[in-house]
Amino acid sequence: MVAAYVGLGSNLDAPGEQVERALRELQALPRTRLAARSRLYRTAPWGGIVQPDFINAVARLETGLAAHDLMRALLAIEHRAGRRRDGERNGPRVLDLDLLLYGDERIADSGLHVPHPRLHERAFVLVPLAEIAPDLDVPARGPVRELLARADVGGVALADPSA
Repeated sequence: MVAAYVGLGSNLDAPGEQVERALRELQALPRTRLAARSRLYRTAPWGGIVQPDFINAVARLETGLAAHDLMRALLAIEHRAGRRRDGERNGPRVLDLDLLLYGDERIADSGLHVPHPRLHERAFVLVPLAEIAPDLDVPARGPVRELLARADVGGVALADPSA
């Protein structure tokens, strides 16, 4: 079993419910256990596009799935939620699942980049990740706690439970 960390986000169609539903689907993946999850956080949109705030969380999975198989499963969960990857980056979305870390592996190919290439600069990932794994070492970047100390967390706050 490998510890894998997944970032979850949504800002459309009842975002809090979308993230909670995705967490249940992660738990149901074959040979996978939801070992920990963060609380839900409300975060300001990223990338300069006017859109609603996001609800974000991070999950720690213990999985027997290979990294690429896990990524395919994440994409299938997004698709079932209504996500269509149409090429628009940083726009509104019903569900976004990112494989942030897969053990201590480093993967860089056309279908997968692990650790996630921008994990270390995104407070909307670092805040919930630090909640469940503050001492986790991000390969080539350092401990989550130190990455978070350097991040601008001004746009991240605990979400209202009815989000």
